[in-house]
Amino acid sequence: MDIKKRLLIALFFFSITNLALSQTRALDLEAAQKISDAAEERARQDNWNVVIAILDEGGHLLALRRMDGTQVGSVEVAIAKAKTSVYFKRSTKVFEDGAKSGNSHLMSLPNVVAVEGGLPIKDGDRVIGAIGISGVTSEQDGIIAEAALKAWP
Repeated sequence: MDIKKRLLIALFFFSITNLALSQTRALDLEAAQKISDAAEERARQDNWNVVIAILDEGGHLLALRRMDGTQVGSVEVAIAKAKTSVYFKRSTKVFEDGAKSGNSHLMSLPNVVAVEGGLPIKDGDRVIGAIGISGVTSEQDGIIAEAALKAWP
């Protein structure tokens, strides 16, 4: 194959890759704050005080909000719930349900918190971050996380 054909093929694949990347949204600080705002708004509806943690696709903290009156221990828990969701690309409720049904080995997996309140943030099928909520019951944490994700278009 001559050099012109090779360059043309390389340019084609480079263009396709760039097109795919440009169509994938990233979770940035502005989006993280919008999601956090929605979570706080939902929590305030029932006078629930929680910690809201938003992580990027690598599991790094983008935003953290601790509502007044929320116990300090919920900071680490919210981050851990979000980390579980981003690392395993699923809700922490999946692990909670599994542990409740007798799959106790789930608790030995690294970075697993088997308590509802962590959800992946997706762009289509791609996980681009996660939210973790802690401060009230696990079911209530899950309600807040679900409501917050509705702010993500």
